[in-house]
Parts: sequence; structure tokens; C-alpha cells
Amino acid sequence: MAKTRIAIAKPDIIRFFDEYTQKVFDRFGIQRILDKKRSSWRLAKSMSYYDFVDYLITKTKLKKQVFNFYYRPIILYTWGDVPLYELILNLKPNSYLTHYTAMYFHDLTEQVPKTIYVNVEQERKPRPKNALVQERIDTAFKRPTRLSNNATEYQGWTICMLNGMHTGNLGVIKISGPDGEMLRITDVERTLIDITVRPEYAGGIHEALKAYRLAKDKVSVNRLIATLKKINYIYPYQQAIGFYLEKAGVYTQSQLDLAQRIEMKYNFYLMHGMKDPEYSKRWQLYYPKGFG
Repeated sequence: MAKTRIAIAKPDIIRFFDEYTQKVFDRFGIQRILDKKRSSWRLAKSMSYYDFVDYLITKTKLKKQVFNFYYRPIILYTWGDVPLYELILNLKPNSYLTHYTAMYFHDLTEQVPKTIYVNVEQERKPRPKNALVQERIDTAFKRPTRLSNNATEYQGWTICMLNGMHTGNLGVIKISGPDGEMLRITDVERTLIDITVRPEYAGGIHEALKAYRLAKDKVSVNRLIATLKKINYIYPYQQAIGFYLEKAGVYTQSQLDLAQRIEMKYNFYLMHGMKDPEYSKRWQLYYPKGFG
């Protein structure tokens, strides 16, 4: 039986993908390769994208990776096995690892989180024109916090996709992952800020406090406060950061003063939905009774 054109081209196709730097592709990436190489591989004009992918999955190392996120499934293709974190960072362009996952890579937790948090920044939005008032802060923090349900299970892991506010990737760095792959991830200072804003993505406020303690020799408090100012949150998160720094018990008075120098106009909250909280006069902050 005569070989099909794609069967004849199979060695060249395999050689191409073996030598190609990129190992993770979405549908459009595969389509571009097919369009570019169809002629040199002498593939039939009638061969569709779907026929091409089905053949590669059946006859080569190409693998289909399905992520059934709540809002919309994402399908990727890998040439052979690809490190987990590298694969996850290909789910969305310009995404980066954050919160509990960043804590893990920076040795700011003794746990091994089974949820991987990846952040995709939103487009820049106009800052609300209404001035911040105490009543609105109180109302917002008496309610439970809104958390992302855009998650999926993948090979024993939970992948949680966050849509964070626009920061221009402030504090995002590249590090070498466990398999030598390059990973985009928040630095120590940005990580501490993120887990202060959303401790629920960091194992809770007790894990966040532990992260502050473990960060003692890794963090620049000056850079931490500078990064916070650049992000320019509406809420006064510097009060929560100062409180964590104090409760950690490992920072100097001069480091605490960096957070306290920012004017405190309002009472604030360490977390949402607290009942019968205690109050720190120094930080004008409500926190769970007995915390720390």
C-alpha cells in the first residue's frame, strides 16, 4: 500500500519539532507551522489542521493537554513531556506564578501547596473617582472576600487562574524552575504584598505571617514599601503590612517605621468577614482575636 504524503514527511516533521525551541503550542501555533511547512513537506492541500494534529498525536510525540477551566477550557499541545510550571505559564500570555506558589519557590512556606496560582493581569482601568470613606471600607470587609473559581484539576494539581489588577508586571522576575526551565514569578517583595491583599490564596493569614518571618533575610522592606506605593491600591494595605512586620517579631524598629510613615487616614482590616476582632491602635487595624 502506498504511503500517504504525511507518512513520507513524518521524519522531516519529527526532526523539525525536535529541533524547534518552542515545545508548547496552542492551536494557532500549530496552524502557523502547518501553513509555513505545508509546501516543503509536500502535504496535500486538502489536509486540514485537525487532520494534521490527529496524525501527530497518533504517530509522533505530540500530546494534547486539556485544562477544563470553569469559564472556558484551554487546550495546548506539547512536543513530548514539558515541565509542569512551564506548561502552566503557557496557558495565557504574560502570566506569572504568584501567591502560595511564589511563596513556595522563595522558601516562604514549609508547606508544599497542591494549588498552583497563576496570575493574568487585567487591562488598565480608570481609578474610581469616588473618594475612599470609612463606611465603605467597613462594609466591604464585613463581607466575605470574592475569590476566583476559575480553576481546574490537572494531574493531581489544582490550577487556579487569577485576574489580577494591572501593575505592568511590577515585581515580576525570572527564576530557574525545578527542571531548569525559566519561570516568571513575583519577587519576594511583591509576593508579600499579594498575600497581604489576598491571604486566602496563601493558605490564610497564619501562613502569611509565617511568610513574613521567613522573609527576614530575603526582603528589602524599603523596596516592599516602594513597590506598594507604585501599585497604588485604593485600600491602605500598608497598615496590614506594617502589622505583619510587627507581629513577625524579626524586623527592626526602623523597618517598621517605613510602613508607619505612610499617612493612616482610616481604620483597616487584616482580612474579610471577621467577628469580634481585636484592634491595633498603632496600625489602626482590626485583626482576629488572639492572632500572632
